[in-house]
Amino acid sequence: MKIDFISSSLVGGGAERVMVILANFFVTKGHHVTIITFNEGDDFQLDERVSRVRLHSGSIKNHTLRGVWNLVSHYKSVKNRPDIAISFLSRTNFMSIIACKFFFIKIIVSEHFNHLGEGDKIRDFTWKYLYRLANVVTVLTSFDKPFFENKGAKVVVMPNPSTFIPLNHNGHSRRKVIMAIGSLNRYHDKGFDNLIRLIAPVLKNYPDWILKIVGRGDEGLAFLRELTAKEELEKQVVFTGFRNDVSTLMQDSEIFILSSRFEGLPMVLLEAMTQGMACIAFDCITGPSEMIVNNENGLLINDQDMDAMKNGLIKLMEDDSLRRKLAHSATKDLDRYSIENISKLWEDLFQEVMN
Repeated sequence: MKIDFISSSLVGGGAERVMVILANFFVTKGHHVTIITFNEGDDFQLDERVSRVRLHSGSIKNHTLRGVWNLVSHYKSVKNRPDIAISFLSRTNFMSIIACKFFFIKIIVSEHFNHLGEGDKIRDFTWKYLYRLANVVTVLTSFDKPFFENKGAKVVVMPNPSTFIPLNHNGHSRRKVIMAIGSLNRYHDKGFDNLIRLIAPVLKNYPDWILKIVGRGDEGLAFLRELTAKEELEKQVVFTGFRNDVSTLMQDSEIFILSSRFEGLPMVLLEAMTQGMACIAFDCITGPSEMIVNNENGLLINDQDMDAMKNGLIKLMEDDSLRRKLAHSATKDLDRYSIENISKLWEDLFQEVMN
């Protein structure tokens, strides 16, 4: 089968990472896979058999209209048309649906954020008028399914695959590092502003611990550095920027914290669980409660309850046996998120769409 994955770019992000994982896996299964992007950026390693099409240039100033024009121009040639196109994120989905419907190409669009997050006019238009034209809309959790069905779309729940293989042995020593991961420019959604404020008194009482925040974003970094300085935490908060060795960082760190106000199905939480970290997360909408059973494989904190998060974090930092217990349980029962199982769900969906 000829499959096109369509994304704004391959700059580091959860949706982009999922796309690359799927593309790399499907090409090993004998599919002909192409990734199409509209902007520069290649943070991820692609299988050499995955083709790349870069539709990055053009005279049209408006980025969205230029993307539609470039994709339509690309698909004018019959040899460029796939059996199925899979598009990621709302603005790219807007462009992809228009182009694919123009040439009667089967199109699956994927949402990677829940529908309660802040949007814009193009996203709202796409959700209201265009998603019903797609063959299928995939969402990460059942929370979003009725919302898009009410807009006339055919909706399938499709979880993210796990990026990392779960650790079989987790007895090695780790550093006293609390880790958070996400786009710094989306610090509000990721709750990094609240995280720095709530963790300030904790770190001051535990000077041998540090907070490590992994992710890029110049505007967010400037804001968070200023906030860190205000809380006098410069020596205990480390901003690493984007990293390709996240699994290594996770295996070297004790605690993973998810401070988000909003999520879809947070890949970073799943990744941290596979790498044997003791995880603590706000029970935000959506995702954490589908992975964490409180006090069994992690700590699930009432959504945005800062005092409860602070107390839970202190509990983890002080209790080594609790960290070991939660980390050990976290690496179990993750088969449902394996790339083999998730890819089977995708291939079943392909067959349904093609038929």
